[in-house]
Amino acid sequence: MDNKVFDKTKQRMEKSLEALRHELSKMRTGRASLTILDDVRVDYYGTQTPLNQLASLSVPDPRTIVIQPWDASASQAIEKAIQKADLGLNPANDGKVLRLPVPPLNEERRKDLVKVIKKHGEDCKVGVRNARRDANDELKELKKASDITEDEERKAHERVQKLTDDYIKQIEETLSHKEKDIMEV
Repeated sequence: MDNKVFDKTKQRMEKSLEALRHELSKMRTGRASLTILDDVRVDYYGTQTPLNQLASLSVPDPRTIVIQPWDASASQAIEKAIQKADLGLNPANDGKVLRLPVPPLNEERRKDLVKVIKKHGEDCKVGVRNARRDANDELKELKKASDITEDEERKAHERVQKLTDDYIKQIEETLSHKEKDIMEV
């Protein structure tokens, strides 16, 4: 019975970690990355369409993203969508291809980004701890209902705590890797 609780808890913790990784992947580090364009939606013939469905995206060098629309008439709409997305990037449109130069981050902006990633990290840790608390509550209920013994409950609590520690460590590693990326000049 405690395996169900453990599996559900592990799943919730994994979702928290994945959400953190997804959130961090969208943050600009001063290097060109296509993930910063994931949330850009283009008004294409009245429909909000993801950018990657309207154009081929590439990163020819660490400071440039190239967007080549499949329909040349969409380049104006793509340019407007990127500006509206408030990414801090200004596309250069030559009619056929849009180039997005990714400017290097200044020191102040880097420090602000580090604060933001640490806040995301704390939110993720709270999610992991909430999953632990819920698992421990479920284990207490199982013990109360005499579905598991006191020894099984204690072992399950230890197992959940070890899982929590593992996920907190993974969060810390993810954050320190991203912080290193951001602070790199």
